Amino acid sequence: MKVELIEYTPNPEKVIAMAAKLCYSPVGVDEIEKNLTDEKIEKFLNMLIGIGHESPIEHINFTFAVEGISRSCSHQIVRHRIASYSQQSQRYVKLDQFEYIIPPEIQCIPEAKEKFIQAMENDQKVYDDLVKVLSQKHYDNFIKEGKTEKEAKLLSQKKAIEDARYVFPNACETKMVFTMNARSLFNFFKHRCCQRAQWEIRELSIEMLRKVRQVAPVIFKNIGPNCINGSCPEGNMTCGKIKEVREIFKNI
Repeated sequence: MKVELIEYTPNPEKVIAMAAKLCYSPVGVDEIEKNLTDEKIEKFLNMLIGIGHESPIEHINFTFAVEGISRSCSHQIVRHRIASYSQQSQRYVKLDQFEYIIPPEIQCIPEAKEKFIQAMENDQKVYDDLVKVLSQKHYDNFIKEGKTEKEAKLLSQKKAIEDARYVFPNACETKMVFTMNARSLFNFFKHRCCQRAQWEIRELSIEMLRKVRQVAPVIFKNIGPNCINGSCPEGNMTCGKIKEVREIFKNI
């Protein structure tokens, strides 16, 4: 898995402080930046987060580029709807050798790993066979319609991989670029950094949190799963490891 923070709002914490200052003081737009020292910005942000006034936090955005995650993971990511997503297309990109993600619990058992890899190799073979069969059918049809050989070849392969891709599993590796504002990230981290989150998206979210803490340490210093700032909301489904979890997120 590779996670990169490729862009973010410049001076993110100052931007939030300026927006919030406009809410709480009689100053005009020409004065909202005046006297905003680092110390005052930190104090202001701590106050905002402490009282739960999170709307000014929506003014800053973070764009991540991610690769080496499964389609299973990407399906979970896009459930967070206040965001923008771009994902590698299996419709337009022919996968001559698709990469796949092996879950750790399968990776550590030789027999399970062997069966898993066999299944992936079989999927690739079936995909290749389907592309070949479908491409020929579509090619013949396009020639009959009067397309040139070059046009027929390009169109037939595109149409073939549209349907052949259906044999690929959730394990199929994918790449994404997505953008979230800070308030959406708060929600994302609360749910996906939790020990009860699926292992892959939990690893992703922790690495994302590590990246944003580097550029906006005040905003994200106390952000993570719900239990780092209070009791666990999971009830009987709690992992029972609050102390260990809090220690982990102190050091991210």
